[in-house]
Amino acid sequence: MTSVLIIGGGGMIGQKLAQSYGNNDTVSVLDMAFTEPSNVKAKKIVGSVTDAGIWEKTLSDLPDTIFYLASVVSGEAEVDFSKGWDVNIHAFWSFLDQIRDQYLKSEGRYKPRIIFTSSIAVFGSPFPNKITDDFLTAPRTSYGAQKSCCEIMLNDFIRKGFCEGLAIRLPTICVRPGKPNLAASSFFSGIIREPLNGLKAYLPVPTDVQHWHASPRSAVGFLRHAENLGRNAMRFNAALNMPGLSCTVEEQIEALRSIAGNEAVKLIEAKPDEKIIEIVKGWPRNFDAKIALELGFSAESSFVDIIKIYIEDDLKKV
Repeated sequence: MTSVLIIGGGGMIGQKLAQSYGNNDTVSVLDMAFTEPSNVKAKKIVGSVTDAGIWEKTLSDLPDTIFYLASVVSGEAEVDFSKGWDVNIHAFWSFLDQIRDQYLKSEGRYKPRIIFTSSIAVFGSPFPNKITDDFLTAPRTSYGAQKSCCEIMLNDFIRKGFCEGLAIRLPTICVRPGKPNLAASSFFSGIIREPLNGLKAYLPVPTDVQHWHASPRSAVGFLRHAENLGRNAMRFNAALNMPGLSCTVEEQIEALRSIAGNEAVKLIEAKPDEKIIEIVKGWPRNFDAKIALELGFSAESSFVDIIKIYIEDDLKKV
């Protein structure tokens, strides 16, 4: 039996992750709110990661594995500077400090595995043709800076022996079901999701923009694989780049055309947004995720596959 805590468990990835566990596993999810009705069989804890005392309450069951997914997303972190740092940095520090307290109280017997979802936003231009595992982080957004700081904090707590774990740098997850969020990358999903649902989609960037993607199904696979890695395999300096698929917006649109036809593509309308264009200029485009692939992480090899996964997993459920 596995004892799991998912922080940020009310979000799309958190819900899908919770659903991946069996009836014999003990799963708790923490978030500010949960969509109802929900078919997730888990203990729901309502609260904010910034609430005083939330960590002592949430960690009282001493879960074996903790997935830390909660964050203020990229666009919101850029607009609301204070909120980004409060939620993405100060809350994570308070969480790790409580982990250390539990370790000391138990005289070292409690040592959970922490899987933290970082982001490729930790990298900043100029980029090589492919970012390798030894490419240094140099974020050009507040969100990227916050994720990079969390990687370093987690690495130091692992080094000191208070926990085990790994920070995994997720590609942009696409196609996300539901409504658009405040992430600057939201349009990558929107230009596929909305036309497939018969709705108009707005494209804020040029079609030659290239980016790194993986599906929600792959994201859950990354998290579960990280949870099950052997101890000796989890000795990395802070974080590990996840595999994904590099493609342009134009290639996304052509993949949509091949599946849903010209009528769906006609629902995409160019609407340039200089703020988003400027943010996207500083994002990575392609990776060589050699270490992750050698360790058994995997992702899609075509954007057509990513669209098909959305259709299979989420389109009929909306």
